[in-house]
Amino acid sequence: MTSASHRVAPAPRWVLVAAIVLMAANLRTLMASLPPLAESVRDDLGLSSLAMGVLTTLPVLCMGLLAPGAVQVARRVGPWAAVASGVACVLVGLVLRGFAGSSVPALYAGTFVAGAGIALTGTLLPGVVKAVFPAHRSGLGTGLTMGSMMGAAALASAGAVPLADALGGWSASMLSWAPLAGVGLLAWFAVRRGIRASTTADTASDGGSHALPWRSATAWLLAGYLTVQSWQFYSSLAWLAPTYESHGWTARDAGLLMAVFTGAQLVSGLVAPALLDKVPDARVLLVVAGLLGGSGEVGVWLAPDAAPWVWALLLGAGQGAAFALGLGLLVRYAVTSRDSARLTAMCFLVSYSVAAFGPAASGAVEDLAGGFGPVWALLALVMVPQLLAALRLGPSLARVGSDGG
Repeated sequence: MTSASHRVAPAPRWVLVAAIVLMAANLRTLMASLPPLAESVRDDLGLSSLAMGVLTTLPVLCMGLLAPGAVQVARRVGPWAAVASGVACVLVGLVLRGFAGSSVPALYAGTFVAGAGIALTGTLLPGVVKAVFPAHRSGLGTGLTMGSMMGAAALASAGAVPLADALGGWSASMLSWAPLAGVGLLAWFAVRRGIRASTTADTASDGGSHALPWRSATAWLLAGYLTVQSWQFYSSLAWLAPTYESHGWTARDAGLLMAVFTGAQLVSGLVAPALLDKVPDARVLLVVAGLLGGSGEVGVWLAPDAAPWVWALLLGAGQGAAFALGLGLLVRYAVTSRDSARLTAMCFLVSYSVAAFGPAASGAVEDLAGGFGPVWALLALVMVPQLLAALRLGPSLARVGSDGG
């Protein structure tokens, strides 16, 4: 009997997809669980709005600066092990942050470690999606990962304050998301054969470059789009709840508003990439997403108390769709999963490194202005270059890897 007869068959595709979805669920709970608790954290630790903005900025900055390193880690140990290492860092960071208590250094250290893990896993997942899903279903794969991310974020936002009340404080509430990372790791270990087989088959014969595609005009255009989109998203994530708490809302109600914001992202993040599979020209979807998000920003800026739930819904729907479409284009505009990882690393390096300063800059604006109106005016203004970039992301752009780029 040959050794081949003893081999364990790779897991079915749906099992691989389920594991990818579980891993993706851990990429936003760190950030989404903080805003509803921001006032409690700030009061307990004596932090300014700028310092709270830095706390939100830190994982985003990690996602940018550490993205190129993710490609090199995957090159050395393989995508499966690299993604697993990333979620392990998220688990360690969540535990460290959850036991921070009154320790500011521990709070920031845990946020940094988890942010590094998010950078590693988030950079490589689009390439894994490209390897596991056929080309005509890549939008569905992107939508499922995006939906998982935003669904978990919605739960983290809505549950942050009730969990703090039930468990005895904000640090215990933050710690409660660590088990999800543990479950994701267990699922990932269960499908290691299938993920390794899929990613190896996709890249073994292409002999392509591992370098970031700095010479690609397509890569720079996508990086610019994701930069302004991410600036708005992370600033909105950081300051939507505090904006309404400054209008007299309770932390619990502000958390529910955040749940509407992230829940709308869940729906639009599922729908928009699925539509991307059917729409050859993504510009139609990109512009609609931008207009939805921009309408929400203008609403919070000019009439925050007129229809807050509508503004949160528009913000979430527009920003969720815009980000999901961006992730889908990181798959569409790449030839192989390796090229998708290279493209993602470059775009994340540029976009997140710049967008990371959005929450802190917005916090500084609020400190200076004494209110959140100017913050939302700035975000509405940033929507203009997002729409201009969206109009250039047409189907005729060269794919990364097609010309050596």
